[in-house]
Amino acid sequence: MAFFSKNKITTDEFLASEELYQKGIATIRDLIAPSAIKLSSNYMQVGETIARTHFVVAYPRYLNTNWFSPIVNLDFPLDIAMMIHPIDTREILKNLRKSVTQVQSQIHIEEEGGKVRDPILETALTDIEELRDKLQQGTEKFFRFGLYITLYAQTLDELNRMSQAVEAILESQLVYIKPAVLRMEQGFVSTRPLVTDVLDIANNLNTAPLSTTFPFVSADLSSNEGILYGINRHNNSLILFDRFKLENANMVVFAKSGAGKSYTVKLEVLRSMMLGTGVIIIDPENEYRHLCEMVGGSFIDINLSTSFHLNPFDLPRVGEDEDLTAVLRNTIAGLIGLIHLMLGNLTPEEDSILDRALRETYAIRDITPTGRFKDIPSNAFPTMVDLYEVLKNMEGAESLAARLEKYTEGIFAGFLSSHTNVSLREQLVVFNIRDLEEELRPIAMYIILQFIWNEMRSELKKRIVVVDEAWVMMQHEDAASFLYGIAKRCRKYYTGLTTITQDIGDFMHSRYGKPILTNSSLQLLLRQSPASIELIAETFYLTDHEKFLLLESNVGEGIFFAGTKHVAIKIIASYSEDQIITSDPRQLLEIEQAKRDFDQENENS
Repeated sequence: MAFFSKNKITTDEFLASEELYQKGIATIRDLIAPSAIKLSSNYMQVGETIARTHFVVAYPRYLNTNWFSPIVNLDFPLDIAMMIHPIDTREILKNLRKSVTQVQSQIHIEEEGGKVRDPILETALTDIEELRDKLQQGTEKFFRFGLYITLYAQTLDELNRMSQAVEAILESQLVYIKPAVLRMEQGFVSTRPLVTDVLDIANNLNTAPLSTTFPFVSADLSSNEGILYGINRHNNSLILFDRFKLENANMVVFAKSGAGKSYTVKLEVLRSMMLGTGVIIIDPENEYRHLCEMVGGSFIDINLSTSFHLNPFDLPRVGEDEDLTAVLRNTIAGLIGLIHLMLGNLTPEEDSILDRALRETYAIRDITPTGRFKDIPSNAFPTMVDLYEVLKNMEGAESLAARLEKYTEGIFAGFLSSHTNVSLREQLVVFNIRDLEEELRPIAMYIILQFIWNEMRSELKKRIVVVDEAWVMMQHEDAASFLYGIAKRCRKYYTGLTTITQDIGDFMHSRYGKPILTNSSLQLLLRQSPASIELIAETFYLTDHEKFLLLESNVGEGIFFAGTKHVAIKIIASYSEDQIITSDPRQLLEIEQAKRDFDQENENS
């Protein structure tokens, strides 16, 4: 007993020993802590990194939603802490009542002194009374709000540049910040994820202005599959979509000339082809030839002396379950729309004669609603010459025959009067109509779309159909109606229609413009002209900021819509893609010269 009592450890000795023991244990804090920390008056060095904390010292009278987004999306290494401390509403109401009394007293004093009214005092009184009402009704709360920003850099000069950039962005919105001079350590700790506001520098804000600081306001717009359409200009995220997995695969593109609409569509075409999608393009300006040649596509040049022909009287290949009578009637209805486009307005009597003449034209080739025409070869279908002969021999059709003659025997002969010799075997097919007369362009676009429509119905295949300068068709009622019919029904045939136009006025003033737009899941607006921006804003319900964005956008920048969501987009292509899809004459000449040089070197070797 004496032995144990002699060596007994007191409580103080035990605690001292335990403290000494704990000092020798390595903790997580020891493992992650830097080797040294250097504190200066206006910066703090942690290891090799220099840090500086700023705090917001003053706000303007009004704060707009998303005002803090430019700081959140800066490409700087930084940490942001928002410290929100609720305040008891009863105390605030007492203080506001005192403030109201003081302001009213000051106003009365100045009135009695004969001074003119002071707008500052009157505005302050209005703001205080409005805030008192909202606090009393419970629609607003009151908070102390501290906003701290810690920037990180490798050198002091770099840190100074970053600080100046942040100050400039915020001061442009009348939000003023200061560095936490002599309190860098407290600022650094306050921006750690520890929920510790040791800096404790705050402003009084009610709910409405406080809500505008919510940082996560830049929307992501991506389905995480499909092709890359561009970069989200709000937060540099990728905009990825598979248009065939949306409610429909249609897309509209609106832009002024030179804004990059054809470049954008060619980029989408190239990337879609990599995923096995077939593409058919109606090209009014010869902008897709280079792309077609580079990918080994089929380039079909449609003009008055061309060797390529499309017969508008062709019937689609139909399946066993399809109604042959309905197919023939639909084709005749489409031909009536085409002839309206060719001949202009027809009287009801002429419409009736034309309908009868078309049925007789098919009957000459033994094609009737009650017959079987499923296996008829393409060279057995009637042509426009056959219709002309029928009209010449019909009573009351003399005027129709005379007006149709120029398309069968006159200056436009050969364009519509031959059997089809075009196929769509290649993955990319481009119909070029640049060399056609202006009068024939809408007619050619109509016939090409009719041919494509027959192919879509005959063979189910994943396709994109691109109609460039769609405003040409929208100027004509029957052509616009036909284009709308394709936009509405192509989803059933695994096809997406892309309509491109630079004349939003002609497009939207057609009664089919809005329906085509609403039947398109994807919409892309690139740079717009001041003359059309109001119509664009009204159609797409744009804010003033979005209108300004479209007016000031660079080439390849705009707004991308997918369903009810939309973001600012920047179209970006790789170097190899740019060489394939470019329409820049200078670049095309350089590419051609490089080809010739390469061929010359091969010949010499």
